[in-house]
Amino acid sequence: MAEGLTLNEIILILFTSALPYLELRGAIPMALYLGAQPWEAFFLGVAGNLLPIVPIMLVLSFLSRWSHKYNLFYHLLQWIQRRTAKQQEKINRYGFFGLTIFVAIPLPMTGVWTGAAIAHLLGIRKRRAVPALALGTVIAGIIVTLAALGIFAIW
Repeated sequence: MAEGLTLNEIILILFTSALPYLELRGAIPMALYLGAQPWEAFFLGVAGNLLPIVPIMLVLSFLSRWSHKYNLFYHLLQWIQRRTAKQQEKINRYGFFGLTIFVAIPLPMTGVWTGAAIAHLLGIRKRRAVPALALGTVIAGIIVTLAALGIFAIW
């Protein structure tokens, strides 16, 4: 990668981008702070944020089948489903693009983790959800990179 980034810094950026809540919003500014070029910060942020998509969807599929046996997990999934239901109408109305736009908005609770959970809970097939989540992640990465560079402000 960059002359200024060590392997440990690259791993830290990828790991930060894969974390829920922080995702791109934390990883790209951190990468720029650590000395990455804008294109490197974007690439590492997006790459790290894409890593958890399939595992999240697979784990949620497993948990939803398994949760009825254990109250704690059942109640947790019920809570997630109630929160997802609030977004269901918007996402169903716009389909692929609704999920893409939802993930592309770089605000808390609108990233890949929430998008993957919503896709699973709404029954969106993985082969349709993964491209929508990936495209939304790329768009969010562009927005966050430009905002971190001061090209425009995000409220």
